[in-house]
Amino acid sequence: MAKQRARAAYMISAVAEKYDVHPQTLRMYEREGLLKPSRSDGNTRLYTDEDLVRLEVILELTRELGVNLAGVEIILNMREKMAAMQAQIEQFVASLNVELTRNLRPAEPESRNTLMRVARPEPGGGEAPSRTARKK
Repeated sequence: MAKQRARAAYMISAVAEKYDVHPQTLRMYEREGLLKPSRSDGNTRLYTDEDLVRLEVILELTRELGVNLAGVEIILNMREKMAAMQAQIEQFVASLNVELTRNLRPAEPESRNTLMRVARPEPGGGEAPSRTARKK
């Protein structure tokens, strides 16, 4: 069985101290659905690096911009939707590039080197008459 790669996780007290936030504030963010820390076997909240990035956004919105928690929730939801749409656009562009590359490839070498019959010019400067014209 493959081992899962360990991820860094921080306890609520370390996160509260690092970001100068009361642990009750972090619990409130969890109750409001803004943060979703994982839990240890002993039910201790464990914050990952992704949780900390999200917390930084929450704190910037509330502290720097004065956004209330309802506004923070809306903004975070919109950010997630925009990220999903960006991923869809990138996937569409990648598939479009594959299709364009497939359709714009030069012709196969066999078709580029095909021999064709070409009428030879007559010594008088005009074209040689067609076969049907010579039979007349």
